[in-house]
Amino acid sequence: MPRSDALEARIRDQAAKLDEFHPHLMSCRVTVEEKGRHQKQGRQFQVRIDARVPGREIVANRDHDEDVYVALRDAFAAVTRQLEEEVRVARGHVKLHEVAQHGRVARLFADEGYGFIATPDGRELYFSRDNVVEPSFDDLTVGTAVQFIEEPAAEGPQAKRVSVGKHGPLP
Repeated sequence: MPRSDALEARIRDQAAKLDEFHPHLMSCRVTVEEKGRHQKQGRQFQVRIDARVPGREIVANRDHDEDVYVALRDAFAAVTRQLEEEVRVARGHVKLHEVAQHGRVARLFADEGYGFIATPDGRELYFSRDNVVEPSFDDLTVGTAVQFIEEPAAEGPQAKRVSVGKHGPLP
């Protein structure tokens, strides 16, 4: 498309702001194309941004009918999100999914609404009626194979999100 001082100034301004989101941004290349003119749809624009950080290339493509500035804004927003995610991963600020553990219901106190799960390593973890996801607490019996997430509590480790489902090898 024909060169535009206003568009180039906007690109330079947005590219300069990318340094705020990643401390080691090595390069940023922006390509703006007019895809064509349609009699009914008008002008169509595509913006592509290639940003490089150590060990990774980040790419965003955005198309927009009629407004190149909207395509530019959306492409820079996509690159910004990717750069922020890259920094979170590098700093270890990404939430890791907890790994479900397996065990068997060792003891149940149905009237009081709690029980204990025996783990393969010989420990017993407390769980309450409120921690049972599926089936209901009332459907559990001693010896039922369960999976759960172990979480710390004031009284010590507890089993949370207790469920009967697909299980690996059990003791």
